[in-house]
Amino acid sequence: MRGGTIAVLCLFLFGLTAPVLAVNEEKYGYITVQSVDINLVKDRAEIQINYTLDEPTRLLVLLLGKQDLKNRLLRVLNYEDAKVTYIEMDQARLQVDDVSYDYGRGIYWFPEHRFNVIIPSLTVRTPQLTREYSYTDNISNGIGYFDS
Repeated sequence: MRGGTIAVLCLFLFGLTAPVLAVNEEKYGYITVQSVDINLVKDRAEIQINYTLDEPTRLLVLLLGKQDLKNRLLRVLNYEDAKVTYIEMDQARLQVDDVSYDYGRGIYWFPEHRFNVIIPSLTVRTPQLTREYSYTDNISNGIGYFDS
């Protein structure tokens, strides 16, 4: 009898801790990030983020509006001056001005950056090249490019 009680107690405790152990690093609250595409144009970044929302939350976002969703996406991307230009239930587009350093004569430097989640598929495009990253939370070392 005593062994059965201990076994049931252990199963109960495991049930409580299992969700904590299975942390999804691509997830920020009710948002699960799928991909981020950053297109660099002069000193501006045009960002598209694709994501899914937890099913119960979709209804709340529809009923209460998208302001909380916007705020969470801004925190995920970690750009202070980003402006949301388009937002839906599965993707958003943002613009960040002055994201790159302008060295004059069409030379730019996009500095390293850290996101607040792991991004499964990250693509950064400049006029010269495209860099693809998998399962990362940062763009290390930065990227130099020229305005064509």
